[in-house]
Amino acid sequence: MTRLRCAILDDYLNLALDVADWGKISDRVDVTVFNHHFPSQEAAASTLKDFEIVCAMRERTPFSRALFAELPKLKLLLTSGMRNAAIDMEAAKERGVVICGTQYGQDPTATLTMGLILELTRGIGRENARMHAGELWQTFAGIEIEGRTLGVVGLGKLGSKIAGLAKAFGMKVIAWSPNLTPQRCKEAGVTYASKEELFANADIVTIHVVLSQRSRGLVGRDDLGRMKPTAFLVNTSRGPIVDEQALLETLQQKKIAGAAVDVFSVEPLPVDHPFRRLDNMVITPHLGYVSVDAVRAHYGQMVEAINVWFKGEPPRRLA
Repeated sequence: MTRLRCAILDDYLNLALDVADWGKISDRVDVTVFNHHFPSQEAAASTLKDFEIVCAMRERTPFSRALFAELPKLKLLLTSGMRNAAIDMEAAKERGVVICGTQYGQDPTATLTMGLILELTRGIGRENARMHAGELWQTFAGIEIEGRTLGVVGLGKLGSKIAGLAKAFGMKVIAWSPNLTPQRCKEAGVTYASKEELFANADIVTIHVVLSQRSRGLVGRDDLGRMKPTAFLVNTSRGPIVDEQALLETLQQKKIAGAAVDVFSVEPLPVDHPFRRLDNMVITPHLGYVSVDAVRAHYGQMVEAINVWFKGEPPRRLA
């Protein structure tokens, strides 16, 4: 039997080989790990042209129609998660490439979101860095989140989980999204609000909608302009959902108290990006879905999928 080549992409933390048992397929597959981000689609095409199997970590490497055309040997593409907006599914189907996803047991994005809210309001990381830098004592007076209002944009599985965590902290929760109904809010135990009401009344706004053509730019300049000067914005969903230029200008002009952002339109975030120079912005490198537990689940399911694919029964097939 001819051995196939498998590429594991964007394993920035060098965890893939340690958290899953790739020995289950080692008799049929040679695995190569790429720890770096490809700087261009041309670089990805040149590197991956001889691989039959590719394991992608979410949207870190886009698979466009043009890239599929440059990968004639590609037969199986695995992605973490059950959706990947960076893969051209139609192009994959046309070229006969099987695409399979993986499932989350738990979603670490929820706890990261609460961590970012606490960082904005209590300055934990900021004061920790000062103490390690030799500063004598405290300089930051935070605010309590108990009794304040969290505005949740998107009350799906993740948004509902955030709402529950926020209520456990004693917060009031209001919610809105384009298709959200007052009945759904009642079922989730939160208060329905219009988009205008949410941005005007929330002390903290957190984004939890899926990126699509409809949601791209969903949070724009007018929405940011309605926020209280004491309010904060949190985005752990996808960068393009928020108008980044409008957010940059809003923070530069200190029209809101601050923002915490884990996702960006261009990732990795360029080192000269102006977001990196703002003292009223907390930025993290897309940590939402990155935990050892989640990575173990994803890579373990990828090994399983490859093993079953050899039998002609690809699990969790997306295309």
